[in-house]
Amino acid sequence: MKSGFTLPILTSNQLIHLYSKHGLINEAQKLFDEMPQRNIYSWNTIISALVKSQNLAQAKSIFDSASVRDLVTYNSMISGYVDVDGYERNALELFVEMHSKSDDIGIDDFTVTSMVKLFAKLSNLCYGRQLHSYMVKTEGVKKKGVLIWFQRMRWWQHVVEKGEMEMALGLFWRENDLNDSVSWNTLISGYVQNGYPLKALKLFVCMRENGVKWNEHTFGSVLSACADLRNLKIGKEMHAWILKNGLSSSAFVESGIVDVYCKCGNMKYAESLHLTSGIGSSFSITSMIVGYSSQGNMMEACRLFDSLEEKNYIVWAALFSGYVKLNRSEAIFELLSLYIATEAAIPDALILVSALSVCAFQAALGPGKQIHGYVYRMGVEMDIKMTTAMIDMYSKCGSIPYAEKMFLKVIERDLVLHNVMIAGYAHHGCEIKAINLFQEMLEGGVGPDAITFVALLSACRHRGLVDLGERTFYSMTEDYHILPETDHYACMIDLYGRASELEKMVLFMQGIPIEYQDAAVVGAFLNACRLNKNTELAREAEEKLLKIEGDSGARYVQLANAYAAEGNWAEMARIRKGMRGKEAKKFAGCSWVYLDNGVHTFVSGDRTHSNAVCIYLMLDFLTSELYEIARHSVSQCFECCHDNSFLKLEQPAIRMESWKLGVAADVQQYSCFYKNLKMSRSHDLNRAMNENDDDLLRNVDNAEVDVPSFTAEGEDFDTIND
Repeated sequence: MKSGFTLPILTSNQLIHLYSKHGLINEAQKLFDEMPQRNIYSWNTIISALVKSQNLAQAKSIFDSASVRDLVTYNSMISGYVDVDGYERNALELFVEMHSKSDDIGIDDFTVTSMVKLFAKLSNLCYGRQLHSYMVKTEGVKKKGVLIWFQRMRWWQHVVEKGEMEMALGLFWRENDLNDSVSWNTLISGYVQNGYPLKALKLFVCMRENGVKWNEHTFGSVLSACADLRNLKIGKEMHAWILKNGLSSSAFVESGIVDVYCKCGNMKYAESLHLTSGIGSSFSITSMIVGYSSQGNMMEACRLFDSLEEKNYIVWAALFSGYVKLNRSEAIFELLSLYIATEAAIPDALILVSALSVCAFQAALGPGKQIHGYVYRMGVEMDIKMTTAMIDMYSKCGSIPYAEKMFLKVIERDLVLHNVMIAGYAHHGCEIKAINLFQEMLEGGVGPDAITFVALLSACRHRGLVDLGERTFYSMTEDYHILPETDHYACMIDLYGRASELEKMVLFMQGIPIEYQDAAVVGAFLNACRLNKNTELAREAEEKLLKIEGDSGARYVQLANAYAAEGNWAEMARIRKGMRGKEAKKFAGCSWVYLDNGVHTFVSGDRTHSNAVCIYLMLDFLTSELYEIARHSVSQCFECCHDNSFLKLEQPAIRMESWKLGVAADVQQYSCFYKNLKMSRSHDLNRAMNENDDDLLRNVDNAEVDVPSFTAEGEDFDTIND
């Protein structure tokens, strides 16, 4: 070259390739620049060298200046872009350019391989489907390209993971080269992970029929499918099959069998297998903790929990779930503290939401506020689920201003959040706000569901809005195509009963489908009879109610209350006698109040409290004051309460109801009290306190009493005492 001799093109190309192979990129570039003539191989060689050294800018510059380009030129640049982060868009644009010139250039398996790698990197299934469609339609791409796509580049597994099972299965049946145990296992596992356990089992049967050998990974997926189906019969068959084929020695498979028995509720089998096989894997113990927790056997769950040296998130979540189902708030708060101290980590949002749900159920405002404070301090993301749980907790604890403040801060509100706030308004005397919020929800483009209408109808019945309640009920089916359920029918019956619209109530009751005339609906009907002192209608409801729940002491008490309201003591005695004859029992109604020194619980006529004397003196004083107010008041709230039973001083059982004892104990603390029964009368009392300016009443005007009911509508267990 120094003598001015020009190297042949072939020699120069070989030297450029040799330089690049040994990392001498500058020398290769210099030789390329000095070449007087270049062919397609010259351009491809230098571009490939620059791509391999990840000098993509220089490679693209030479690519753009190339006088001629072929398939190799494009493939070199595309593969270079795919292999380096941040150049994914460049690869896509170059592929589109290449595809537009496909009549001259075409694509090959190498192109497909690079693009599949790119789509897997981007996790973009849409592009993958388009490429697959193109490959199927293009005769120039061999079938081998499909195998490269789905096997070598693991794209098929990626399709399965994305849940595109129909697409994966179609390719699986078309390509014979996919007929191996790995492919079968991948597909079976994909069906299980994507929520199709039955299809996974059918595919396993097909795998056997095709003579493909299974292994422990196959049975791991099959056992997961059995567990998801909660099918003990199939689970036992699989267990027998595993024993027959000698796979029971695998700890992985044995743990799967334990999981099947646990999820099918057969803890005895699971415990026996766990002990006899000597399995000590954390997976099997975790399955048993989940099983015991789901059955409410927290003693056994905690025993196994304590035996684990390393506790994963699943076992923590299982214990939380178990305590939530049992509504054991104290245990949940202790476990939450233990989790924070032991794991030195912020609890998962699911755990915090579970804890908040228990606070809402127990109306435990103090612990709920502590969790809210913790979430704020630790910077936990307030997503829509967390925010909804927080608002639900505040509303059910009676702190509507807190709930409302949080609600107004949410920009994007979904249906669940609206339902929670509407129900909160409806249950705490803010019926007009509930109705207005419903209108705002519709204007915002959020459609209602059945739960929305339960909250709306509750607002109407509390406010006595019969016309609006009727329009709301019938608009469910006419405007929103939502079929009424038991709760909707019960609300309408109660609405008519409170408004003394007995004729409408009877006609409405006759129109309710027989399958919806359950204890809640008939109970609401009977309660309306009690409020309106209509013994004749009460007798009509009696037979049906006892037929539905003849062993429920609560129903007998409700019937007795209906007859007692009219002073029909003979009928009341008959019902009580029938209750004793059936040995029906009722749970005692109770109320509780959170004071500075703890939780104070009361039952009707309770005199065991350490401060009982002062409580009863305060109760007598409050009752007398309210009686005087009622004599001169025409407040709507007293009109809604037909019997004004909370003012009847001559009936000690009524005067000493548990919720009144809670008010008397709480009056000087100015906090909240709660009750485990539905409280139409106590709701009226709260409204009476709010609507009068008397200084004494103002001391308790924030007593929150109308909490969600967990008993049938209208049950009043406190007014009849043995």
